[in-house]
Parts: sequence; structure tokens; C-alpha cells
Amino acid sequence: MVAQTIGIREQANSPLAEQVHAFLHAKHLLLILDNVENRSLSDVRRALALNGTLVLNSGTGARGMGMLVRLVKPLVLSPFARQNLRRYLVKPNHADLVFLKELAESGKLRPVVDKTYPLRETAAALAYIEGGHAAGKVVITIDG
Repeated sequence: MVAQTIGIREQANSPLAEQVHAFLHAKHLLLILDNVENRSLSDVRRALALNGTLVLNSGTGARGMGMLVRLVKPLVLSPFARQNLRRYLVKPNHADLVFLKELAESGKLRPVVDKTYPLRETAAALAYIEGGHAAGKVVITIDG
């Protein structure tokens, strides 16, 4: 079902895995959801189709005025570009937070914890995250 959602069809002469690989390595994507923002806006836009949509969700990697520029630049450029540049913004409300709380309390919503490190191994935990290996949350525990 997910494969159909992103436009991949299984064919007799081409395994689905090869098609997923080809899709993920395509030169121009119609949609990019960037939750990390560790690449420049121009780098990400080069991977985006001319009529594609870029949704940014982080602002990571900048401080002060650099952060402000990183947050606002796509919104300022979007009206003048063929590409649709968006920021993911959410305004939390009480009803949604109560709903999420109830899901968590019932066990239907659980965080995915990849690894746990004791406080004394925080440097190793950060290296693991920076290496791009984390497949879930990395948790630092307080010893004692």
C-alpha cells in the first residue's frame, strides 16, 4: 500500500526493492519532507522537481540571525519560485494533547527507542546520532 501511495508499482520483471531504490535515488522528487535540514536550501531544491513541494520542519544547524534567515527564507522565496516551499507549522490545542495523552496511557502510542546510553557515555550517544544510524530515539539515562 505504501509503495502504491508513492507511485511505485510492482512489475513481474522488476522487484519492488529495485523500484524503491530507483525512486529514492531519482534526480528530481515531487515531494521532500525535510525533518533534519542539514543541507542548504539550494541543495535540497536541486533534488526537487520544478513543480515539486518542499516541506521543512526543523531549522536545525543555525543560531541567532542565521536561524531566523533559515526559517523565513523558504517562505519569502516560494511566491517567486515554481517550486512550492513550505514550513510545517502546528498550533497545539488542548483536545489534541488530551487525545495523545490517552493514546500514550493506553499503550497505543509508544516511542521507538533505538538505544539507551548511561550518562557517562553521552559522547558515544551523540556520535551514534550524528552518524545517522539511529532508527528511533536515543535515550540518556541518569545513573544511580
